[in-house]
Amino acid sequence: MIFRLSFTNSAATRLVSLSKFPILRTPQFSTMSTNFFKSHAFAGNPIKLRTPKSTDPFSPPSALKTLKNLLLGNTHEPHSPNFKILPFRKGRPLAGSVRESNEPNWHLGWLSFEDCKAFLENSEVNLSEDTLVYLGSDSEGDGVYVVYWGIDVTEAGNGLVKELGGKQFCFVELRTLMVATDWENASSMGQLAIAGHARSLLEWHTASRFCGFCGGKNILIDAGRRKQCSNELCKKKIYPRVDPVVIMLVIDKENDRALLSRQSRFVPRMWSCLAGFMEPGESLEEAVRRETWEETGIEVGQVVYHSSQPWPVGPSSMPCQLMVGFFAYAKSLDINVDKEELEDAKWHSREVVKKALTIAEYKKAQKTACGKVDQMCKGVERGQSLSSDFNVESGELAPMFIPGPFAIANHLISSWVNGVESQLASSFSNL
Repeated sequence: MIFRLSFTNSAATRLVSLSKFPILRTPQFSTMSTNFFKSHAFAGNPIKLRTPKSTDPFSPPSALKTLKNLLLGNTHEPHSPNFKILPFRKGRPLAGSVRESNEPNWHLGWLSFEDCKAFLENSEVNLSEDTLVYLGSDSEGDGVYVVYWGIDVTEAGNGLVKELGGKQFCFVELRTLMVATDWENASSMGQLAIAGHARSLLEWHTASRFCGFCGGKNILIDAGRRKQCSNELCKKKIYPRVDPVVIMLVIDKENDRALLSRQSRFVPRMWSCLAGFMEPGESLEEAVRRETWEETGIEVGQVVYHSSQPWPVGPSSMPCQLMVGFFAYAKSLDINVDKEELEDAKWHSREVVKKALTIAEYKKAQKTACGKVDQMCKGVERGQSLSSDFNVESGELAPMFIPGPFAIANHLISSWVNGVESQLASSFSNL
């Protein structure tokens, strides 16, 4: 049995600090694949880069005080920051679409405090300090700050969906927005990171309504960034959970082949890295070795850290997984696939993997997904198979493809194909 180990915010911060090894900033990496240096999808949240001081007008305590005054109808407070609210429905953020250079481009459907209040006025969801969750803040210049909030409007019913649809907004699956995001556009990547963080918090709130110690009702504290049991005899505080997952590219002794696997839930022809949840009481390296052995029968020796990625598109019971990426060097080659975990696992040569990365039309898939979001916002929902977007230019299906640049698996595999992995391994061995 695999246990799901949950990290608190402080533990997750310590884990992410692994990425600050000095070797990742040395000159020898100047010719690496550019993918290695770009932020992963869902990382680099622009409104959550630092924690404000409690005395700042846009800090969680100050923003919550302003929110209470707004809810009471006191809208004449001096120096009040602007409020923007992002509604979610069934884990899907509100989104819209605009044309830029004659190409559709999605954006988050932020609502002003007044507009959100008007939309929810006759619904089952109340705009209150118990339903709004603080997401972060940003400056608009000239001393003007914006505070961003999230709200779950799932209980509001279909009437709200139709009303927002009349404004050409719609609730879109986060995975669809992920594929539709232009990974070379910093603004779009930032919006995706905000949506991922918001979904993680809101889904965690939904899954933690009651205290796990006494069964009492949990209430929001710290503007929704924490929860606390309402039972006076308990008062247990709980924090947003993070579920760590190791993901590894297993490489043979000669560094010529990589072990890729398929799961039954994958779209046809997609191959990716091995991955698995950590168990209590084991290190990251031990988790890499155990998961590789359990799923493929391959024994792993050296394990080298690559990078990490928040992954808020898992099931609602695990709203924010943290994918921790590694290169793992095989000590054996014979594969024994656990059919309960995997559909298949095979060694693939560097040339075969490089070709799969080269011919896969990731940009085409991104534009297709962006077009789909545009159609949804206009009220014309369109089905599209993701795998059909990864074709060679002749129109024939690619024999295999790797997950797109939005996934850490792509970064791991690209780094190996481009020789970055060997530099990392060499540097770690010299520590």
